[in-house]
Amino acid sequence: MTSRRAFLGAAAGALILPGALLRGAAASGLPAEVRIGYQKEGILAVVKQRATIEARLAQLGAITVRWVEFQYGPPMMEALGAGSIDIGSVGDTPPIFAQAAGAPVVYIAHTQAAQHGILVPANSSVRGVADLKGKTVAIARGSSAHNFTIQALKKAGLAFGDVRPAYLAPAEFVPAFTGGTVDAWAVWDPYFALAELRHGGRAIATSAVDYPSNSFYLANRAFAERQGRVLAAVVDELRLTYVWADQNRAQVAALIAEVTGVELPAQERTVRRLRIELEPIDDAAIAQQQEIADSFAALGLLPRPIVVRDAVWRHP
Repeated sequence: MTSRRAFLGAAAGALILPGALLRGAAASGLPAEVRIGYQKEGILAVVKQRATIEARLAQLGAITVRWVEFQYGPPMMEALGAGSIDIGSVGDTPPIFAQAAGAPVVYIAHTQAAQHGILVPANSSVRGVADLKGKTVAIARGSSAHNFTIQALKKAGLAFGDVRPAYLAPAEFVPAFTGGTVDAWAVWDPYFALAELRHGGRAIATSAVDYPSNSFYLANRAFAERQGRVLAAVVDELRLTYVWADQNRAQVAALIAEVTGVELPAQERTVRRLRIELEPIDDAAIAQQQEIADSFAALGLLPRPIVVRDAVWRHP
């Protein structure tokens, strides 16, 4: 209820204007287009399929929505920082690298991340994370899996320097894993589920047990400052879709399977182990992000330390 009030309060400016004022607002500063970055496999892909944001923004004025697809988080954050898109959704780590690089982005909401796992081939002698010492681990650099790997290693008493990271893009994961050029693979759902179901991957660590994490919705800072009412309406519509998705998980899995072409059993597994709820950026989420940022800074992976709270959007 508290989260719902927070979102409704943030979106109030988008909800209370009568029709005449809305028409006036459309003529005096509302954007002609809102550009949203997304990845096919997430709840945001369901939002795109259902076209609820389009319907919501049509209430404000003649605003069109353009969807821009990305394979994973870091390229999306580059586009968001450059102003090529206005809103996007990524895991916990890409925003940290973006903020450290000076990208003008702000956090607007968070949700539980898709489950992550560190997987090894079924016949691997590796039985736990501690056995990865000296091994090669496939990771998408700067992704949420990067942070998950660091945290899982830390819990097992290892430092990140104790493994050999193989920084790969998601499209390169499967050949490396099945071809034996890496010993382990750190990745998120649905790649995680696919590795289990298609390729015999065996999880030696999961985020559900070892390090639960967040995913975030972010906006370009200039867009957030200029278009607070539009952004609040988008966030509230996202929240409503998350409520619907939590109550209709079978349909969500089917929709994502249709969009991605990934077999339904993998999507069902992905959706089944996900907590589907969108929440405002609160102190707990900020603190967890700050801990991750400090960890990356200590490893020398960031160009400078950051204060996460400086990049949190507050609706006027």
